[in-house]
Amino acid sequence: MSPSPSRIVIIGASLAGASAALALREQGFQGEVLLIGEEDHRPYERPPLSKAILLGDADEPDWVADAGAYAAKDITLLSGTVATAIDRERKVIVAGGAEHPYDKLLITTGSSPRLLDVPGSDLDGIVTLRTLDDSLALRARFLAGAQVAIVGAGWIGCEAAAAARKHEASVIMIEPLSQPLLRVVGEQVGGAFADLHREHGVDLRLGTQVIGFSGDGAVSSVQLTGGVSVPAETVVVGVGAEPNLALADAAGLELADGGIAVDAALQSSDPDIYAAGDVAAHAHPNYAQRVRVEHWDNAKEQGKHVAANLLGAAEPYQKRPFFFSDQYDLGCEYRGLADPAHDRLVIRGDLAARDFTAFWLRDGAVAAAMNVNQWDDGDALQELVDSGRTVSDEELMG
Repeated sequence: MSPSPSRIVIIGASLAGASAALALREQGFQGEVLLIGEEDHRPYERPPLSKAILLGDADEPDWVADAGAYAAKDITLLSGTVATAIDRERKVIVAGGAEHPYDKLLITTGSSPRLLDVPGSDLDGIVTLRTLDDSLALRARFLAGAQVAIVGAGWIGCEAAAAARKHEASVIMIEPLSQPLLRVVGEQVGGAFADLHREHGVDLRLGTQVIGFSGDGAVSSVQLTGGVSVPAETVVVGVGAEPNLALADAAGLELADGGIAVDAALQSSDPDIYAAGDVAAHAHPNYAQRVRVEHWDNAKEQGKHVAANLLGAAEPYQKRPFFFSDQYDLGCEYRGLADPAHDRLVIRGDLAARDFTAFWLRDGAVAAAMNVNQWDDGDALQELVDSGRTVSDEELMG
């Protein structure tokens, strides 16, 4: 193990960054820890933004730590501060107009929502959902009778649609693919989510694209392919996210597969710089390709894990992806990493009743499993995914 650093800087006061900072202190690190974040809020977890807060069940997110915890643990938290450069030769970063030296640097800059490059995309009322302020502002627009269009039927789009319907807004959800969540769960399971939203009053427009927006200063309608126009006074653009790579790219770090190329231990091409969370394209020991995951659990667990490696360890991060979603009366958990276009799907339970577990099999082993409104088998599903052992359909259905 190499000598312990005396000063660690973390760019990105995200869940990953804050988890790493706190874990450094839990592991006994006595040196300086500087955590730099662009938002004015202290670090928080993002799942409530599209769930409890948007639904109106909470006004605050799940904070990573109490307000006084950072000072109490001697972690310097610079909120509302933008990092603008990394000088690898001098081992300093520039943030808030000042230079900050580092011995080890962790990049946890997260992602930004993708935007639509179509006419009218700059009209008022066209919004994205990424931050606490975004969520609170969007909730204020989810009023009974409000005309809401959701562009994109991924996880954010589906959860936003469910929240809008709870507030009795009128919702149109627009998706260019044949089913919601198609790339994650495939045609058959995606169809179950489509039925769910239709049953709750969502006007689901599949296989169509947005080609523009109209309005006088503020959006009033969405233009779709085929000459179709639909009314909307609020448009939620949920078409994915782009990792924030500008700093890493300008610093000359190796990029790969849409992220910062890191090895199994989350170390970048510069031995003194690590990356975790959304930006990390990880040489995962359990997969043949690099893995970049944009989910809460990955950010939290990679952040905690990388702390020891910043202090000189070289432990591989081996946890497989996990995420969850809540939509109306449907709750689900997903473990693993499936390719639904090629993996074989086995369903246990009642797909139509949305009381089932889906298994995606590759070479006879469970590549991923998703339990929907079934909560007793989490540990068993995790073992199936983690072990990579061959299973029969009979075992899965048992």
